[in-house]
Amino acid sequence: QVQLVESGGGLVQPGGSLRLVCSASGDSLRNYGVAWFRQFPGKEREFVGATRQTGTTHYSDSVKGRFTVSRDNAKSTVYLQMSTLKPDDTAIYFCAAGHPILSALRDPQMYRLWGQGTQVTVSS
Repeated sequence: QVQLVESGGGLVQPGGSLRLVCSASGDSLRNYGVAWFRQFPGKEREFVGATRQTGTTHYSDSVKGRFTVSRDNAKSTVYLQMSTLKPDDTAIYFCAAGHPILSALRDPQMYRLWGQGTQVTVSS
């Protein structure tokens, strides 16, 4: 059974950086497209960024230029490097794995596997 685990969340000051890590057990993430979503209180999960099996990356407009998704297939790990963080980035961040088609990359229903989430708080 494939399981995803996120780590790396925490409290950071505005303008700071954090790196989230998504690790898989039971299968290799090289076999999946992997996306990061975030969820604000009382809101639906929001697409942040993704890396397809080919290694290409896609981002939401709100994080483009500040966040970077990358993968290390040898370690079955996907990273979300977050820079220039803002208080509005405060949310629970989830990684998800699946085989979405390109046009549905931002749809959380296209991802079969989910981690438990990690809290990111941006505050002074």
